[in-house]
Amino acid sequence: MDKVTQERISKLHPSVRSEVKKIIEQIDKALTGRAKVRISQGLRTFKEQDDLFAIGRTKPGKKVTQAKSGQSIHNYGFAVDIVLIIDGKTASWDTKADWDGDKVADWMECVAIFRANGWEWGGDWETFKDMPHFEKKGFKWRVLATKKRDKENYVIL
Repeated sequence: MDKVTQERISKLHPSVRSEVKKIIEQIDKALTGRAKVRISQGLRTFKEQDDLFAIGRTKPGKKVTQAKSGQSIHNYGFAVDIVLIIDGKTASWDTKADWDGDKVADWMECVAIFRANGWEWGGDWETFKDMPHFEKKGFKWRVLATKKRDKENYVIL
């Protein structure tokens, strides 16, 4: 697990940090070839969410999210986005490549491991598929938005 991923895990909601670390370790063990998984996004501030929401609306580019600030599970630390790092240097979001030659796309190996650990994949969504996105099942932003926060600003479950 690389330092970027470790740092991003450390900022997730405390209740899922060890679980995400375990998932990444399982993926690292499963991917035996040139690809390694990296968390490209974890906890996202409300400002960061608003900036992303503006893309394709008030800023140039293709829309990257349907969620305004407070409406993303990222805003509460219960979601991650991933990327595969090939040969330690090239980012890939290729969902079909089999970098380890085991006849299963490396991306789909990641999906299977997240699913087995109780996480939902954005690639399964009917509208606005979000292939890099995984979120812990059972958490809804409308409920999280009503929760009180602790001294570190994480919602209290």
